[in-house]
Amino acid sequence: MSAGKYRHRIRLQEKGHATSGPLGPIPGAWADWEPEAGQGADIPAQVVPLSGRDFIAAGEKQSEVTARIEIRWLPGVKDTMRVLFDGELYAIAAVLPDPTARKHLTLMVSKGVTDGQ
Repeated sequence: MSAGKYRHRIRLQEKGHATSGPLGPIPGAWADWEPEAGQGADIPAQVVPLSGRDFIAAGEKQSEVTARIEIRWLPGVKDTMRVLFDGELYAIAAVLPDPTARKHLTLMVSKGVTDGQ
């Protein structure tokens, strides 16, 4: 596993509990997920765009981009999280573990239709 492979930086975010805002509680606000204490929220990754498509749904033009993101093995990554990469939010559709050595995770992600929700 070469270090140059993971040249991108992503942030994993998870929906938190209700937090207080200036107008009262904010239910389920998103917050950066930190894998281990002191490791930081920026995770080295390889981001590979797979496809993009435009379609008409509910009378409006929509677009969707799907991608594959590979990261080093991190316990606790779930498909209920989302990914922040290069200012864009991606919803995680699936978390695929390395079946043999637990060296990496593959995240199948999409953006556009769900807006990272």
